[in-house]
Amino acid sequence: MAILNILHYPDERLRRRAQPVERVDARIRKLADDMLETMYDAPGIGLAAVQVGALDRVVVIDVSEDKSDPLVLVNPEILHREGEIKMEEGCLSVPSIYESVTRAQRVRVRALDLDGAPFELEAEDLLAVCIQHEIDHLDGKLFVDYLSELKRQRVRKKMEKLRRKTL
Repeated sequence: MAILNILHYPDERLRRRAQPVERVDARIRKLADDMLETMYDAPGIGLAAVQVGALDRVVVIDVSEDKSDPLVLVNPEILHREGEIKMEEGCLSVPSIYESVTRAQRVRVRALDLDGAPFELEAEDLLAVCIQHEIDHLDGKLFVDYLSELKRQRVRKKMEKLRRKTL
């Protein structure tokens, strides 16, 4: 396993749309393992392949307190959304920024597991929000896109300033 480099907003690669995984093979399983290690190291509760520069439709999530319940979704798609919840979100690609975003409170999602078997999952509250957030990444969308133009500009300037400091 390896710790991967996480892309930071406003890197344009975060706007690329991930492609469906044709076959869950050793490469996809290694990517998922590396993504989990990267997410835990960051630390975070979710990570999409796009955030580490891979254009595969793969997300990893673990919302458990003790980081003992990893979830891998390959080719995830939301089948149903219900309710509404407003929750403060952050993102490993937008470090140190937290803003309230409104999303569906409950979702039903279909995906493949690491054996390539299809499954469906019902999720609510934090897990539902995390799933929606990560699937957005696969479509080239970030949580800052839900913010007002003014807030988005402030976040962009802060991230560009941070990037200049680290160069």
